[in-house]
Amino acid sequence: MARVTTSELVAEMVANVLRVEVTEGASVAVGDTVVLLESMKMEIPVMAEVAGVVTAVKVEAGDVVQEGDVLIELRRFFA
Repeated sequence: MARVTTSELVAEMVANVLRVEVTEGASVAVGDTVVLLESMKMEIPVMAEVAGVVTAVKVEAGDVVQEGDVLIELRRFFA
C-alpha cells in the first residue's frame, strides 16, 4: 500500500517572485527549480528538495513573499 505525504517549499527570505517554473499537476524531481526569486538584485532559485507532484502553487510572478511563506505544495508517494 502506498503512503502519501505533503511537503511545502517555503521562502527563506523576503523576495520578489520573478517566475514560477511549474504548474499544478506537474511532476518534479529533486533539484528541479520550481520558483525563481529575486532579492537584493540577486536571482535565487527555489529547488524541489523531494520528488513529487505539485498540488498547489501559492504564488505568481510579481508577488512579494515573506520569510516562511509557502510557495509550492508537493505530494510525495512512498511504496
